[in-house]
Amino acid sequence: MAEEARSMWALGDYHQFATATVWQLGPLLVDACGISPGQRVLDVAAGTGNVAIRAAKAGATVTASDLTPENFAAGRAAAAAEGVGLQWREADAQALPFETAQFDVVTSCLGAIFAPNHQAVADELLRVCRPGGTIGMINFTGNGAGGEFFRLLGQYAPPPPAGASPPTLWGDENYVRTLFGGRVDSLRMARREYVETSASPGEYHGLFKQAFGPVIAIRASLSGQPDRAAALDRDFLEFITRSNRGPVAGPVKIPYEYLLVVARKASA
Repeated sequence: MAEEARSMWALGDYHQFATATVWQLGPLLVDACGISPGQRVLDVAAGTGNVAIRAAKAGATVTASDLTPENFAAGRAAAAAEGVGLQWREADAQALPFETAQFDVVTSCLGAIFAPNHQAVADELLRVCRPGGTIGMINFTGNGAGGEFFRLLGQYAPPPPAGASPPTLWGDENYVRTLFGGRVDSLRMARREYVETSASPGEYHGLFKQAFGPVIAIRASLSGQPDRAAALDRDFLEFITRSNRGPVAGPVKIPYEYLLVVARKASA
């Protein structure tokens, strides 16, 4: 299962995709977690360093972990361009290869939510964080464009692994409370919105087709079904049109709702 997920996220050009869509969220999570010089930070499902690079720029000692090490070369180049260094480590969010209580802050931005076993992820985020440390996440909710996007892909994707939970569950406050249970002293959550932009619907659609691994994998699974592949393209463009809040003849502007989660691990 993990190998299949790794292969999927290695398709396309994740760094191109991330910098065009979600790169703006990294500094927001760093600020929300109060990351500061000297702290030990682990970013889980780090991709190419959206949060990790920003944490390093804030002066922290940072480890970026991800299931897909094929993305690390782009991450290292991005970090070098920002003048910072950090450690890159291959890791499954459901079974992190780090010691218990090793980090002051543990983060994940639209990453760990895609691991199928949500409780295992929550347990690991808590385990590797020191008592009194901070766990910060940015998670898609099931509302608006985000929820519609995942429902659209689900109509064309192969069935998920048995027992896998939808990523947007992480955007439900009560669900997050249940996952963390009584193991946190505080749990602050707020629904916010960010906007993805593109010059045109065609350019936005093309970015997903060419750079976003899950969409590339779905299209590959439809290689012998031209009618289904055409329907996916049509439905995706209709999704863009419905979700666009930009001017009719201008750039695409699609708002996505997310849940910002900042937890303080129990001190004892």
